[in-house]
Amino acid sequence: MDIRTKPLKRKLLNADELRSAATANGRPVVFTNGVFDLLHAGHVTYLEQAKTMGRSLFVGVNSDDSVKRLGKGDNRPFNKLMDRMIVLAALECVDYVVPFEHDTPIELIKVVKPDILVKGGDWAIENIVGSTEVASWGGRTVSIPFEYNVSTTEIARRIVGE
Repeated sequence: MDIRTKPLKRKLLNADELRSAATANGRPVVFTNGVFDLLHAGHVTYLEQAKTMGRSLFVGVNSDDSVKRLGKGDNRPFNKLMDRMIVLAALECVDYVVPFEHDTPIELIKVVKPDILVKGGDWAIENIVGSTEVASWGGRTVSIPFEYNVSTTEIARRIVGE
């Protein structure tokens, strides 16, 4: 069975589908990105909060090669790109999921032109890729404080007993 079946199919985008999806649901559009390797409570609450800021939530997901370049460890990502995208697409708060191959999602941000760019509380606004561009078209960048202080790296350490 092809995993890109209803209802997930409409949420999983490629770069070519991005521009039309960005205008499909109206404004404001919210964009975030990340690896989302082992989805945990921190991710879910952060994504839920991001969704409340706009009409639609776009989530950019690092490709497997991009994750490896981030230096998170030789065994990362634990889950392949499509698996990570499917799990995110299953969340009610997520409207669209799109992969990116580069080290940053700047090209996606330039296409989507979000009104609101969000990252987790461990990111200072001045360090969030795309914040300058979003401000240039009148948008804003938000760093959402952590509700749960949990990380995939810490979960992985507990699993292997470090």
